[in-house]
Amino acid sequence: MADQAFRFDDGAAYERYMGKWSQLVGETFLDWLAPKPGLRWLDVGCGNGAFTEMVVGRCAPASVEGIDPSEGQLAFARTRPASRLARFRQGDAMSLPFPDQTFDVAVMPLVIFFVPDPAKGVAEMARVVSPKGTAAAYAWDLVGGGFPYETLQAELRAMGIDVPLPPSPGASRIEAMRGLWMDAGFVAIETTEITVHRTFANFDDYWTTIFGSPSVGSKLAAMSREELAVLEARMRARLPLDDAGRITYSALANAITGSTR
Repeated sequence: MADQAFRFDDGAAYERYMGKWSQLVGETFLDWLAPKPGLRWLDVGCGNGAFTEMVVGRCAPASVEGIDPSEGQLAFARTRPASRLARFRQGDAMSLPFPDQTFDVAVMPLVIFFVPDPAKGVAEMARVVSPKGTAAAYAWDLVGGGFPYETLQAELRAMGIDVPLPPSPGASRIEAMRGLWMDAGFVAIETTEITVHRTFANFDDYWTTIFGSPSVGSKLAAMSREELAVLEARMRARLPLDDAGRITYSALANAITGSTR
């Protein structure tokens, strides 16, 4: 489902690097969806179960299925309290391993830009959701600079270090997602923007967190001590530190929901 350069196989590293960001967005996303209890949920690209855990804890679901291509991530997901209800299996967003009309809600949290063919992924959600069901997603506004680590990526590029993009970065735009949902036959489509803020305890907290990135972590590890020192100085100059040394900054995600006929 995702390009190999962006495969997360370490669930614990993902939790620190991106899972916490996903949950910050997920809180507002679930408030916006306001789902009824007792529904059958599918979490497409569930990763280490960060969002799945929220569905189980907040939405009183009848059942939850999570799929992801990474067994490493799924192994971490199975250690969560959510596993008392949720089931996790390997799967591909473009070929969901479920019969037609199996779920009431299908969600795709921080995934759509990783799907090589987003239209196929959205069509698959439409296939597995029952009539009058819901398909929803949220994704960082990559094109609009909403990615949580956009500043880091910009500094790496300024140093001449290539930062790869996921297969479908444009799919996270509001207009693009709306078109995908319309083409898949969804109706009652709604969109919103979600801005979230995360605080790191200090620069060291931030600095060690970014080494868990699947896209730039290996590049950071391959940099010389001198290059890392330059990058660290650049990041210290750009990140907003308060008087206590904490770093708080924001990220922007676009969200969409639609119903099957």
